[in-house]
Amino acid sequence: MKPLKPWRSFANQLQQLQERGLQVDNPAAALDYLERLGYYRLSGYWYPLRAIDAAASLAHGKAVRLDSFTPGSRFEDVARLYVFDKKLRMLALDALERIEMAVRVDLAHLLGQRDPRAHENPACLHGNFAKKVIASGPDSGKTQHQVWLIKYQSMLQRARKEPLVAHHQQQYGTLPIWAAIEVWDFGLLSKLFAGMQHADQQAIAASYGAPTGQAFAQWLRSLNFIRNVSAHHSRLWNINVLECSAVSADWPSQLNSARPFFYFCLMQQLLRVICPNTSWGQRFKTLLINDFPAVTNRQISLQDLGAFSGWEKWTLWPQP
Repeated sequence: MKPLKPWRSFANQLQQLQERGLQVDNPAAALDYLERLGYYRLSGYWYPLRAIDAAASLAHGKAVRLDSFTPGSRFEDVARLYVFDKKLRMLALDALERIEMAVRVDLAHLLGQRDPRAHENPACLHGNFAKKVIASGPDSGKTQHQVWLIKYQSMLQRARKEPLVAHHQQQYGTLPIWAAIEVWDFGLLSKLFAGMQHADQQAIAASYGAPTGQAFAQWLRSLNFIRNVSAHHSRLWNINVLECSAVSADWPSQLNSARPFFYFCLMQQLLRVICPNTSWGQRFKTLLINDFPAVTNRQISLQDLGAFSGWEKWTLWPQP
């Protein structure tokens, strides 16, 4: 094991960045960013500006970064990229809140007609989810539905003092599904949707333009990944999406489902169904066109987000 790196004052951190070739036009503003956000949070934004070790990259078969920066790298571009990413996360959370609320209601309305406690009733769900036992791992011996119920009960316990929960627990001993949805998070929602019977999945998916219920279930898992990244203030703009959805056959072939831009396209499609008059799509388009930093050494671009040339002319996005 290597020894931990020594503690450095904020001034020394900035000095080290300058010694490595990062241009700092306004040292006071740069220090302020380091003091408020921290070296390692910002490091994800200056990482693409670091020079590549050609020999090491060839030997390892992947890009190996040096500590030094490519010529023309500026701290101000790092700061602008951070601000852009923050605005991107806020837009994601704005869209995902509306999507989560709408799908919650759709799911509760459909299943609740069958049984007010459908979320607790295995007969209302798909057999693979409600009856098939998990063979290995920490949840072995349980069904996926039983695992879901444990997480639901945990959320219910945390919310026990909320008037909605307290009233139903005191009066009825449980919550009907149309009240229980207020306790769920996006992850719990996506897991229960994935556990619904295929016909029920399809009924909801079709209203949002998804090709199948299973495809929509994967959309929800992917969007939950984006939601978690955004809600935890992590870097979003060029992250590798670990929960990938398939690209629809009628969408541009340049789309890459491992990059965030594709999921903003999904959000736009869903929002056009949920709230057709929203300005969200225009705000997203304006952010990408006006606020993405123009880096002089071209080490970063909207291609890292997953945007393709001419994306803004695609009819999915508002046109002049």
